[in-house]
Amino acid sequence: MTWTWKLEDADGNAIEAPDSDLTSQGDAESWVGERWREFADQGVAVVELQEDGRTVYRMDLAPPEE
Repeated sequence: MTWTWKLEDADGNAIEAPDSDLTSQGDAESWVGERWREFADQGVAVVELQEDGRTVYRMDLAPPEE
């Protein structure tokens, strides 16, 4: 199994992601956890975790509104 991240801007356009072919969901989640602020600064609004091309879940990078 290969775990990868798909990155999108606020309009749903794909943003090129650095190589993220990882071997477990935990590794993939740690990988994005270490980089999400950098991605948000680059205009990434949504990340999508994929396992062998199948979407596992999507997550917004915007902080909750207060």
